[in-house]
Amino acid sequence: MTTDVNDVNDVQQEEHRSVSTTTPTRAPHQDVPGGHPPDGGRVGGGLFDPKQLVKSLPDALRKLDPRVMIKSPVMFVVEVGSVLTTCFAVASPSDWFGWAIAVWLWLTVLFANLAEAVAEGRGKAQADTLRKAKTDTVARRLNGSAEERVPGTELRIGDLVVCEAGDIIPGDGDVVEGVASVDESAITGESAPVIRESGGDRSAVTGGTKVLSDRIVIKITTKPGETFIDRMINLVEGAARQKTPNEIALNILLASLTIVFLLAVVTLQPFAIYAGAEQPMIVLLALLVCLIPTTIGALLSAIGIAGMDRLVQRNVLAMSGRAVEAAGDVSTLLLDKTGTITLGNRQAAEFVPVKGVTEAEVADAAQLSSLADETPEGRSIVVLAKQGYGLRERHQGELTDAEWVPFTAQTRMSGVDVTEHGTVRKVRKGATGSVIAWVREQGGTVPDDADRLANGISEAGGTPLLVALEDERGARVLGVIHLKDVVKDGMRERFVELRKMGIKTVMITGDNPLTAKAIADEAGVDDFLAEATPEDKMALIKREQAGGKLVAMTGDGTNDAPALAQADVGVAMNTGTSAAKEAGNMVDLDSNPTKLIEIVEIGKQLLITRGALTTFSIANDVAKYFAIIPAMFAVAYPGLDTLNIMRLHSSQTAILSAIIFNALIIVALVPLALKGVRYRPVSADRMLRRNLGIYGLGGLIAPFIGIKLIDLLISAIPGIG
Repeated sequence: MTTDVNDVNDVQQEEHRSVSTTTPTRAPHQDVPGGHPPDGGRVGGGLFDPKQLVKSLPDALRKLDPRVMIKSPVMFVVEVGSVLTTCFAVASPSDWFGWAIAVWLWLTVLFANLAEAVAEGRGKAQADTLRKAKTDTVARRLNGSAEERVPGTELRIGDLVVCEAGDIIPGDGDVVEGVASVDESAITGESAPVIRESGGDRSAVTGGTKVLSDRIVIKITTKPGETFIDRMINLVEGAARQKTPNEIALNILLASLTIVFLLAVVTLQPFAIYAGAEQPMIVLLALLVCLIPTTIGALLSAIGIAGMDRLVQRNVLAMSGRAVEAAGDVSTLLLDKTGTITLGNRQAAEFVPVKGVTEAEVADAAQLSSLADETPEGRSIVVLAKQGYGLRERHQGELTDAEWVPFTAQTRMSGVDVTEHGTVRKVRKGATGSVIAWVREQGGTVPDDADRLANGISEAGGTPLLVALEDERGARVLGVIHLKDVVKDGMRERFVELRKMGIKTVMITGDNPLTAKAIADEAGVDDFLAEATPEDKMALIKREQAGGKLVAMTGDGTNDAPALAQADVGVAMNTGTSAAKEAGNMVDLDSNPTKLIEIVEIGKQLLITRGALTTFSIANDVAKYFAIIPAMFAVAYPGLDTLNIMRLHSSQTAILSAIIFNALIIVALVPLALKGVRYRPVSADRMLRRNLGIYGLGGLIAPFIGIKLIDLLISAIPGIG
């Protein structure tokens, strides 16, 4: 086999790109499940794509059912008000004002339902794509040593099924025998196949995916109708969405405010009669709708659905809205070192020569001894020798008289014996003790600084590999190769951002404390847990939770399952075991551990969006008071006219303008509810001040401008002005 240095370099750079990016790379036009483009954009032509609106409109109309509307107390009150206003308008068919109020109240309810229907519609588009992947398959079930063909729907937990190249996997399970390449593009949107094998943390397979090569035996772990795809379909289309604790609490607050304003409006009429300014029921209903927090009441459900949708766009499946919300409140992040903070494979960082030897000599010998080494460490040595020292390209094929010495657990070193011009050169690289012993066996000497250089690299958290050469000058140590875990680009900056958000980062590793501390210092994490066992992880999570903190972590193995279940946000890798996926409350379909940081940011964005729009909605109502109250009582109490600071045209245009603005502002805020308020990694205090400044002040000013403009337009209509 020939290993060209250029090929090795290309492979190494590609491998670096594939593991260091935060999100997976896709083809420019390849969509993730549900038809979302890779940039997280919206389906189709955008939020107000006519096709999407037309599709959502029937759902919005169906949601007018009072049994559905009562789930949102605020909008249920608006619907009841719409029905009563319509009845009063029918009783006075010539009253244009009554009909106008009735129409706009119905539009207010419809716009609220449309916001939720559009959000759900995007989930249904994803569900439709997933249903295409769900096919009725015939399974080859093992019955002893014999096979029997049965429908996939008849499989039960514990059944063993055989799948070979070209077969569709009939149900969720774990590989218990064999190894195969599997196409999971129907689930993840990734065209590249993945390897699934028995006896490791990459044994889980999903029903509906396709085996591309070899033969595997799968043990079924789920019942028909409860497979991973079934759960995904239910979750993304909203059928299984439950309100989160914060959402329930906010609904209770909105319901309480609605009751308070309802009582206020009911008791207002006796005072109006006493003052000689009895109000029509239509006006009182309009006042009630304007006083209650209709804006956030209309958008609350859409905000929650959109939060889960943003995760799906990034190929993360949240098992509940509670998990997304908990991600926004996380204060401690547990991150595996390997594959999350570091690239996952040790890389050659430098060649350190002993006294009397040059770096170029060490690099030349290290490259020569690594040409047959197909490990990531071996390839990185070849790449460093070429890039750092400009060594000429070599490949195994040109070394016709070479005898390659493979690495074994007994010798703990590898190398090559090369015959050049009748002279044999022997090059070895490996563990310090093994190489030193080899040099001494050949009658060579070991420089005093060889041990010192190797120990220095170990103390710095790296792994030393000694390089030795035997030629006509005898056997001798040339120097040390410094292998180190390479921290991914940008990780330190990400941790700085998390620190600004008040989130503590803890690196989990099986390395010794010395190595762990070196990596932790380089990456910039707040703390680390070295030589970690599953019990250590559980104990750490419980300690953090006992201090009132919410904890998030990732995992993929069966031994991670207890910790994933204990964590407030447990993100299981899709490549992991079924036990890990069952224990976590989120599944990353791309199996990218770094995505945990993105999940936390999405959770915080959800909470910020809800808080910002609640602030805007409540501030929004202030201007409506100045529009409606003077219009209602200025005749009885002329002094109230001073509150008519917008100088609205008449009492009827003032009330109608407020109702129209109340409906239109819902439509205007739908994009923000679905897209989310822009997230910035700042402290909670600064975020609160920013949101109060933008959405509090904005919610106070916008209605004054909007209501005045609408009043000018209405008053210009012939027969009204």
